[in-house]
Amino acid sequence: MNEAAAASRALPTETVTEVRHWTDRLFSFRLTRPRSLRFRSGEFVMIGLPGDDGRPILRAYSIASPSWDDTLEFYSIKVPDGPLTSRLQNIQPGDAVILKPKAVGTLELYALLPGTRMLLFATGTGIAPFASLLRDPDTWERYEKVVLMHTCRETADLDYGRKLVEALPEDPLIGEMVAGRLLYYPTTTREQSARMGRITDNLASGRVFSDLGLPPLDPAHDRGMVCGSLEFNSDMKTILEGWGLREGANSEPAEYVVEKAFVG
Repeated sequence: MNEAAAASRALPTETVTEVRHWTDRLFSFRLTRPRSLRFRSGEFVMIGLPGDDGRPILRAYSIASPSWDDTLEFYSIKVPDGPLTSRLQNIQPGDAVILKPKAVGTLELYALLPGTRMLLFATGTGIAPFASLLRDPDTWERYEKVVLMHTCRETADLDYGRKLVEALPEDPLIGEMVAGRLLYYPTTTREQSARMGRITDNLASGRVFSDLGLPPLDPAHDRGMVCGSLEFNSDMKTILEGWGLREGANSEPAEYVVEKAFVG
């Protein structure tokens, strides 16, 4: 055994328990959860598989399951020539996946000042950390209203988020807390749908607020979380700061946070 293969074998692994292919470009999967892993909803971990040379290929993946879940859920894009996703998309229940049991991230409730309305902004698989936060009772104890804005290219790409939102009222832990308090605003950018347009455009124009019958952003009461592509994150920072919101961190809570390590 060469050194690279030995190093890969030395890394901790977890077992695949479930795989679901949503489209030809998107899939979700579940892994067993190591007892040593403690995390806050919204954080990410490093997961991966051995490469052709035996060296581990690791990437940051947001945990889509809430912190109380016994298993770990992840939501991923399929990149045909991607070093990791070209392999990861072929996993089956029973397979082993490398997982480093240390969670970190910036999309934490504790990085935000107290507020009354939470706005979640996601593109593509950037919805993953919000799937975790939406199923966490702490989110609903802290905020009176939660608005989830999710933009994808095509309507089928929205299915993961739609199924998540539809299941929340039946969730045995937070179902009663969600009733009447979650507003879901899905949009597409390429395929015709009931709502079209990028989050940045719909937010800057105020369309999302008029469509949902909500007052505009107010830094005194609103808090935001952003997760998507690097370009999207940058554009959202400009928009939110234009409304008077400041970027926060665990060390210095403010009005909004952006996930810098995860690109959806």
